[in-house]
This record gives sequence, structure tokens and C-alpha cells, in this order.
Amino acid sequence: MNFGFVPFLLLFIPILEIAVFILVGGQIGVIATLAMILVTAILGSILLRIQGFATLNTIQMKANSGEIPGKELVSGVMIMIAGVLLLTPGFVTDSIGFLLFFPPFRQFLWSSIASKVVIKTESAFRNAQTQGHSSYHQYEEGVVDLDPSEYSETKNPNTPWKPVDKE
Repeated sequence: MNFGFVPFLLLFIPILEIAVFILVGGQIGVIATLAMILVTAILGSILLRIQGFATLNTIQMKANSGEIPGKELVSGVMIMIAGVLLLTPGFVTDSIGFLLFFPPFRQFLWSSIASKVVIKTESAFRNAQTQGHSSYHQYEEGVVDLDPSEYSETKNPNTPWKPVDKE
């Protein structure tokens, strides 16, 4: 992915915000302009909390039912970006932030990027890694996950291991 446009945006957006501040401030006054910026920041934090928790609950429900919450994760990222944009002073960033809080707009963005998103699951990784091993799963070098039938917690008086003195 080419990110050559990022430096351009870092220069263009603040210049655009300053121009819009001047235009809006000239029409409604400085105090009203500053009040609007404060109100959008407060409204953005409220929307972030409401929609963020709702999306988090949906992600948890889908994950608990065994589904992959890909769309919800992307939606959560969009909501987080929207919150950051609304907390950033400016009318242009606020407009983009409010668009990202609007679910049909997020759906439009998701449908345009969904074909480019690849989701890999942990179970596919485990199946590939443990193929041929029926009684244990080796996740990392030196780590073995045993089933309860493969160990016991009873003390063996004939063990060669010495107890460690607890200080």
C-alpha cells in the first residue's frame, strides 16, 4: 500500500482547518466558533462511549459464539478514528468523524475494503502446527499443553526433585 499521500495530508488538513476556522469565525464570531468546537468534542466523546461499548459487546457475542467478528472489528476501528477526529479541533475533521459514526457510512466503507481484508484464525494455526500429534499440543518451543488425564497433582514421595524452600 502506498502511503505517499500521508505527508500531503499532514500539511493540507491543518491548512484547510485554519481556512474553515477563519470563514466560520468571520460569519458567526470567535466565541460561537470556539463553543462549536467544544460541543463537537463533547458530543464525540459521548458517541464514542455509546457506540464503542455497543460494538465491543457485539464483538464479544460473536467471538463467544465461535464466529469471526471481522466486520465488527473494522467498525470498532472506524469508531475509534471517529472519536479521535471529533476530539481534534476543526470542522473538517469533525465532519469526517461524524460520518464515521454514521453506521451506513461505515457499512459503505466496509463493503469497499472487505475484499482486501484477510482473516486468519488461531485454530487454523493450531491445526497446522499440531498435525500428527493426538495427545498434546505444542504451541511454542518447550511448551506442551497436556490434557488432565496426562498428569496428576498427587505428591510422589519417590520424586528426585527436591522441594524449594519458600522464603
